[in-house]
Amino acid sequence: MASRVFAPAVRTATRSVPRLHAPARGFQTSSVLRQEAGAAPIKKPIGAFRGGLFGFLLGATTAGAGMYYYVVDEYRVSNELLQEDIYALQAAVQRIEGYVKTLEEKVAAKK
Repeated sequence: MASRVFAPAVRTATRSVPRLHAPARGFQTSSVLRQEAGAAPIKKPIGAFRGGLFGFLLGATTAGAGMYYYVVDEYRVSNELLQEDIYALQAAVQRIEGYVKTLEEKVAAKK
């Protein structure tokens, strides 16, 4: 819908822009120039089997490298989370040890 609104403005804008390039010229050459140019070098075509095998190996290598970096990143993130949990558990155990020591001291004081 919006493209129809702006279409007349675009048409008028393109008509008013002056052309900066020369008019198109027809393709012409002489027989002398054609003989001097010579034939283009013939390229040996790559067979479908070799091309397919190369494409498969390139794709498999690229996918493997991408998967490797993804797995390494996930491993790093999970290790960081596990390390945080271990530190939290260690702090909780130390707090409980402190509570147990104070309870033992109070029980020993009552005897």
